[in-house]
Amino acid sequence: MSDAQHLIQRHLPEHTQLEALLHQAARHLRVTTPLKVPVNGLDIPIRVIELGSRSPQAPVIGFFGGVHGVERIGTQVLISWLHSLVNRLDWDDQLREQLERVRLLFMPMINPGGIWHHRRSNLNGVDLMRNAPVDAMGPVPWLVSGHRISRRLPWYRGKLGAPMEAESAAVVSVVQQRLLSAPFAMSVDCHSGFGRRDRLWCSYARSHKPIENIAEVLSLKQLFEQTYPHHHPYIIEPQSINYTTHGDLWDYLYDHGLEHHPQNLFLPFTLEMGSWLWVRKNPRQMFDYFGYFNPVISHRKRRVLRQHLPLFEFLTNATRCWQNWIPAARNRDLLTRQAIDLWFVDKP
Repeated sequence: MSDAQHLIQRHLPEHTQLEALLHQAARHLRVTTPLKVPVNGLDIPIRVIELGSRSPQAPVIGFFGGVHGVERIGTQVLISWLHSLVNRLDWDDQLREQLERVRLLFMPMINPGGIWHHRRSNLNGVDLMRNAPVDAMGPVPWLVSGHRISRRLPWYRGKLGAPMEAESAAVVSVVQQRLLSAPFAMSVDCHSGFGRRDRLWCSYARSHKPIENIAEVLSLKQLFEQTYPHHHPYIIEPQSINYTTHGDLWDYLYDHGLEHHPQNLFLPFTLEMGSWLWVRKNPRQMFDYFGYFNPVISHRKRRVLRQHLPLFEFLTNATRCWQNWIPAARNRDLLTRQAIDLWFVDKP
C-alpha cells in the first residue's frame, strides 16, 4: 500500500470502501467524477454512480450523503445500500427486471474534506447546505439558519454574491441534469444529529408554508405507513415545521424544477437520523464531538447500517411505480387540505 493509500485508509476509510465496491461491480455501474477535492495534498474524487434504466423517460431516485463532514454515518448507510444492490444483481433476476424501469443515482460522499477533518463545513469553512443563493422567507433562528459573519462559526453561508462552493455546485449540476429532467424524481439526502427519532423530512426549509406538492408528500407518507405498519417508526413531515434556513440546496433545486420543468415532478427528502438516541445510550460519546453525530459502539453502528435499507427499497419501488400512487387530480385538493391540517395548523 502506498503512502497516499495508507493516509486515505486511515482518514477516509469510506472512500477506500467505495472504490473497492465500484471496482467489484464495474459491470453493473456507470461512474462519473464531476469534481476532485484537494485534501491534504491528495485529490479525492466525488463520485456519481448510476445503475438501472438509461431511458430519459425513466423515473429517477437519487441518494446523497456526506454533505456535512461530521455526519459520516450518512455516507456509510448509502455504501451499505449500494453494496446490497450490486451483490443482489449477481443473482437476483427480479431486481434486474425492476431496474429496467427505474434509474438509481448515488453521490455518497459529497464533502470528503469535511469528512477527513471531522468538520461540518468543507475545507473553506462553508456549510454546503447553507450555500445556495436563496434566502428564507420570514424570521429564522439565529446562526443555525445560516449566516455570513465568519467562516470561523458553524453554519457559514459564504460571502454574499460569491459563487457556490465547488461541492455544492457539483450537487446542483448533477440534480439539474439527471433528476429534474425526468418525469418523476425523488432525492434522499442522508444526515444525522436531530433528536432521538429518525425523521424523513420533506426537504424544503426556506418557508413555513406548504410546498406546491404537499399532497404528494402526504400520499407517500400514507403509502409507507400502510405498507409497513409495524416497521421502523419514522417521523415523516416537512422540515420547515421544525425550523427554516437560508441557502438550502434542496430549496434551490425544488424551485428550479418548478420553474424550468413544470411538467415533471420532483420530491426532495432528507433522512435525518436521530443521533441523540445513540448519545443517550452511550453518554461517553459526549466527550467526542464526532460522537454527537455517529454511532460509536460497533453493534449499534451495524444496526443503523441495516435498519434503513427497507426504507430505501420502498422509496425505490415508489419511484419505479410513481404513477400508481401519486394523487389523481380529483383527490389533490382533499389531500392538500389534509396535509395542511396535519402539519401546518397553528404554524406562523
